[in-house]
Amino acid sequence: MQQLDWIILSVTLLFIVVYGVWKTKGSQNVEEYILGNHTTPWHVVGLSVMATQASAITFLSTPGQAYHDGMGFVQFYLGLPLAMVVICYTFIPIYHRLKVFTAYEFLEQRFDTKTRTLASILFLIQRGLGTGITIYAPAIVLSAILGWHLTWLIVVIGVLVIIYTVSGGTKAVNVTQKHQMFVILVGLVIAFYLILHLLPNDMSLTNALHIAGANHKMEILNFSFDPETRYTFWSGITGGFFLALSYFGTDQSQVGRYLSGKSVRESQMGLIMNGFLKVPMMFFILLIGVMVFVFFQFNPAPVNFNPNNKSAVEQSAYRSEYLALEQKMNKLSDEKKEINLIYIDHLNQNYDNPILRKELVALSSKENDLREQARDIISKANKKAETNDKDYVFIYFILHYLPQGLIGLLLAVILSAAMSSTASGISALATTTAIDLYKRNITTPKSPKHYVNATKIFTVLWGVIAILFACMGTLFENLIQLVNIIGSLFYGTVLGIFLVGFYLKKINAFAVFWAAVCSQLAIFYIYFLEIVGFLWLNFIGALITITLAWLIQTSKNSSAKKIPFK
Repeated sequence: MQQLDWIILSVTLLFIVVYGVWKTKGSQNVEEYILGNHTTPWHVVGLSVMATQASAITFLSTPGQAYHDGMGFVQFYLGLPLAMVVICYTFIPIYHRLKVFTAYEFLEQRFDTKTRTLASILFLIQRGLGTGITIYAPAIVLSAILGWHLTWLIVVIGVLVIIYTVSGGTKAVNVTQKHQMFVILVGLVIAFYLILHLLPNDMSLTNALHIAGANHKMEILNFSFDPETRYTFWSGITGGFFLALSYFGTDQSQVGRYLSGKSVRESQMGLIMNGFLKVPMMFFILLIGVMVFVFFQFNPAPVNFNPNNKSAVEQSAYRSEYLALEQKMNKLSDEKKEINLIYIDHLNQNYDNPILRKELVALSSKENDLREQARDIISKANKKAETNDKDYVFIYFILHYLPQGLIGLLLAVILSAAMSSTASGISALATTTAIDLYKRNITTPKSPKHYVNATKIFTVLWGVIAILFACMGTLFENLIQLVNIIGSLFYGTVLGIFLVGFYLKKINAFAVFWAAVCSQLAIFYIYFLEIVGFLWLNFIGALITITLAWLIQTSKNSSAKKIPFK
């Protein structure tokens, strides 16, 4: 990184923090601190909701996902627009009518304290883990690529977020996310333009898509009914729908964003905005990853994008084997470039040469074999090494091929995304702890200022916990998948509780509480057995909770009818 990159990166991040503190300091009551006095306009609600979900993991992992596996991951989001409609017409009106601070307050009014506490604890577990990952994910990748100290990087990200979140609460999160989302969208558009600009001069976007298609990167929809296939149209419409319904409808990190809306209509418009824009945005991010793949058909790519792995191998007895693979990879890169240039020339003559397409597929297969051999060598050199390098693809491209100044901007995009999702996470964790656990169990009256201070203390506490968890984290197969897996383990059960509360009026607290406990244990067991892809866990968890609650209530009613009157 050059001096200009450092200036752009530093100024962007410091502006967000200072602006957040300046605009939102001085909250004197809980409603202002947690709900922003219901003054948030619909477009800020929409941007805040998008920024909360669009963590740094999205911008690090998603392009790498597309680079390796193509556009199929977009199916994960197909159920999201449908979920937005359901939430707008069911969840939001009820939350606003009851004037709740958190989603879980509704559960006490509908059921009892025990059910509210269970849902709150399940949320705190999964969001506590998820928030740690949103810090850890960009930190470990940036640390590896830039040589920055991992722990210090984690601490810096966490502390910056804590500063403005403690200062202004929900309002601070909302106003900073508006600017963070602007930085993110501008950075993505510039990255896409530059990738196309760096391709061979006579190459159009259409030709680039042809090359991606020849390598099976443009297979968007998969209608397979195989439950073990991770991303299909059916898992996206069902599992993705239930995950989005759970996340946006019951996760306080999202509920808190639209509860701050000026009115029911403003909150609904913000969510509908998210429903319209989220799928196109994810499609665009995946397309960036596919274009990075096309770019590397004409430029040399490392046999493994994670520089930590290369360093480990070079210091081991397998150094010569790895160097031999790199030489083969360089030779293969020259072959790919030559064939692709000929293929483009034919495309410019309106001829999609089937023989050349087969050659491209064969070359990609050879490349995949080399990468697999590299992973084997890395595993031999370091058994604890994470050989999957999806999370390093995009950042490698940024640092090695983008011009001075834009590197700083793209790094600002990644860190802004990390800060926005982390801020929403710790704010929601603090709010839930203060309102659903602390305030609910305080017997003596306290002033509004007391609960503001308590929420600030819990914000710092959860921020520190997230930082500590991030410092102890380990890299998973793919970070964006890890976040969604953690969510899928818990969201289905919590969603089931809410759906019973909204739609099945005759089911009482006893039935839904024990149904939820059994459902959560069943989901852990199903995941451990790896019976289905993780997306299905959202649907299964909700279904088990609803079905068991109905069975328990029916059984209880039947038993009550059999007891004779005395």
